[in-house]
Amino acid sequence: MSNEPLVISSVEGPIAILTLNRPQALNALSPALIDNLIRHLEMYDADDLIRAIIITGAGRAFAAGADIKAMANATPIEMLTSGMIARWARIAAIRKPVIAAVNGYALGGGCELAMMCDIILASETAQFGQPEINIGIIPGAGGTQRLTRALGPYRAMEMVLTGATISAHEAAAHGLVNRVCPPETLLDEARRVAQTIAAKSPLAVQLAKEAVRAAAETTVREGLAIELRNFYLLFASEDQKEGMRAFIEKRAPNFSGR
Repeated sequence: MSNEPLVISSVEGPIAILTLNRPQALNALSPALIDNLIRHLEMYDADDLIRAIIITGAGRAFAAGADIKAMANATPIEMLTSGMIARWARIAAIRKPVIAAVNGYALGGGCELAMMCDIILASETAQFGQPEINIGIIPGAGGTQRLTRALGPYRAMEMVLTGATISAHEAAAHGLVNRVCPPETLLDEARRVAQTIAAKSPLAVQLAKEAVRAAAETTVREGLAIELRNFYLLFASEDQKEGMRAFIEKRAPNFSGR
């Protein structure tokens, strides 16, 4: 067994970078890898000094799916009681902005993990897909739902039913990723986006993320109510006062997160 960490963690100022580190298995998302990723995400989510998080993969893949060996002989009850899939909800619950820097295959659980992030940047080498149908199952960590919201029902249906993959440029054209970068600049672009976000009010960023997520996950009426609540709530913050004073005084704001 390798002594290498399953998740390589580094901090660059207000940015945390998490690298999935099972390159020999194309970063297949074993239960241990997911547990490590969740532990790091929750640790940085609770750290006031961290304002944005990047997830990427070591080697040729972002993550080429779940660890099939860990599931091949499981019963329905074992899958239910193990929490193997249920724990993924903790990734989607991270409050700080999470950027996926997809550097290769993002298949199955890897595509689902990318779609749990808030911004997806893709290398020109990236490929996205939900090929679970090829092994007799369907996506179970949000693939059918988030892919449909990103691509629309017809493209998502074709991908899920055929197991077909799409390129980074196809994914960008259809709205699944924000933009495509050369492989050598992907992480630098993710850092640039993360630094831009990190310079904003962390309170406003968190509440803006919640409101945008609500647009995809609730009705318009519910989403509007969340948006308005969060808008009013920010007027109780020091950052709102500082941001508006700085605008009036024509200077850069100094946000404290309070």
